[in-house]
Amino acid sequence: MHSPSPIIRRKSRQIFVGQVPVGGDAPISVQSMTNTNTLDVDATVAQIRRLEDAGADIVRVSVPCMDAAEAFGRIKQQVQVPLVADIHFDYKIALRVAELGVDCLRINPGNIGKEERVRAVVAAARDNGIPIRIGVNAGSLEKDLQRKYGEPTPEALVESAMRHIDHLDRLDFQEYKVSVKASDVFMAVAAYRQLAKLIEQPLHLGITEAGGLRSGTVKSSIGLGMLLMDGIGDTLRVSLAADPVEEIKVGYDMLKSLRLRSKGINFIACPSCSRQNFDVIGTMNALEERLEDIMTLLDVSVIGCIVNGPGEAKESDIGLTGGSPNNLVYIDGKPATKLTNDHLIDDLERLIREKVREKEAAEQNVIARGA
Repeated sequence: MHSPSPIIRRKSRQIFVGQVPVGGDAPISVQSMTNTNTLDVDATVAQIRRLEDAGADIVRVSVPCMDAAEAFGRIKQQVQVPLVADIHFDYKIALRVAELGVDCLRINPGNIGKEERVRAVVAAARDNGIPIRIGVNAGSLEKDLQRKYGEPTPEALVESAMRHIDHLDRLDFQEYKVSVKASDVFMAVAAYRQLAKLIEQPLHLGITEAGGLRSGTVKSSIGLGMLLMDGIGDTLRVSLAADPVEEIKVGYDMLKSLRLRSKGINFIACPSCSRQNFDVIGTMNALEERLEDIMTLLDVSVIGCIVNGPGEAKESDIGLTGGSPNNLVYIDGKPATKLTNDHLIDDLERLIREKVREKEAAEQNVIARGA
């Protein structure tokens, strides 16, 4: 289960968002965006901390006005995760958050206005070591591009992106990443594939306005999965009309399924059928909820019967196979103990946490020997 991914990633320039590397040989980072009112500092900080706990590498915060910029500064002081400020139109907001310690500016140079304003923002970014994210969206293309193409197309998205990139190139600023998002899967995938051939900078992936938790997860998984399989993508956001924490969970699950990122428990579970000897669905729901705090990589299989159970269990760190009268638990591929249904979830959680502690101790010993 721990074999490396066969995906060959696109070579890209590496930038840093705070202490998080994006691009190059860095792991694909997972991010989300707050949906609280930025002026409500306490609520925004609380949500960012929930995202941190879920494993977010980067968090984006909307900064629509100067009051929000001041609030952003207070928010930044209270969290550890790198913060991206989402800014449109008013270049002075970008200048202010640069002073307040922002880790990345999300702007479109084209909507900042006059050349001297773009120059001022780029100078502030350069002086403070702040990268820029160029964010192109099919829903907000420039009017002349809408007239030229008649409707949003992959070519229109890429042309818009290259316009914004040209602003930065003229100022010899290369510390940026780019997104070309659309709600249509085919459009977004085609645009990213085209752009990947034109620039060396890292790409921020996303299917924008993907939908609710279920439909948005499906659409994002298909679109982003196609790109990730191509080796395209250095950071991603799964855009869902749902709790932002769910975006982080889905993003990590996506990367784990492609063996591109290893964090937390990788569950292998059967869909359940009449052969099951315990409540597979109830067990899985409980385990996922109880074990959300674990960030150590672990493969856990939960199979309701003996048809596929032993085979999956032998390839997992811990595997549960349904049996009668008792269920069999494999540890490191070998039969280890039997569990009854009476306290199945409690007992299995205990075994998993014991295995996590054992694995973490072994990893610490390796680090200590190498020090």
